[in-house]
Amino acid sequence: MKINLLIKSGDRVNYKEIILKLESLSNQKNREGMARFGINTKAALGISIYTLRDIAKGIPKNHELALRLWDSGIHEARHLASQVDEPEKVTEEQFDSWVADFNSWDICDQVCSNLLDKTPFAYKKVFELAKKEAEFEKRTAFTLMACLSVHNKDLKDSDFERFFPLIKREAVDERNYVKKAVNWALRQIGKRNKNLNKKAIEVAKEISKMDSRSAKWIASDALRELQSEPVQKRMGD
Repeated sequence: MKINLLIKSGDRVNYKEIILKLESLSNQKNREGMARFGINTKAALGISIYTLRDIAKGIPKNHELALRLWDSGIHEARHLASQVDEPEKVTEEQFDSWVADFNSWDICDQVCSNLLDKTPFAYKKVFELAKKEAEFEKRTAFTLMACLSVHNKDLKDSDFERFFPLIKREAVDERNYVKKAVNWALRQIGKRNKNLNKKAIEVAKEISKMDSRSAKWIASDALRELQSEPVQKRMGD
């Protein structure tokens, strides 16, 4: 469904009109559904990600607008912020501040995929964030690994191999949103090409030997996909 959103006043994007549009789309039933999927709905309006993407298509890229949308604190406005921001204008201070604000897995994943993995310091932030203790900050490290595996065509295999020790180290973290991100990172790296597939499988087998329920789940799930016929066929002989 196409969302009609008049967002311009002359040549300027109208922040207030965007917020009013979001508020008009508020849906309590959707909020309840989001909560069932583990999304933090404390500041959510209950607007689907598909509707938000449709709205974002009508908003020109605008860094200052993105900052205002984020500062609103509204869950959906923060989704939009990640879609309309300009990666080249994101500072490390903004990067760190937004990551510190993450309070839900969907915000973490969408902001990383839409914006943060495209910043020039995304790679180095992986190593910084993997040392953090807070659940969503640590999740961000592994979400970035997964996103870089898919979106960044310039990184070398050796760059991704540097992630494997972090994956092994944090595989014992039993927190749900961390272990799922660790698993995601391992699977995505292992699907990047044939060489990394073989090495990711080796890492998964090493992780499977750890005395940890989280590690054993991560390894089992990763091996199931990485060794599957469809993935192996795509990797080639």
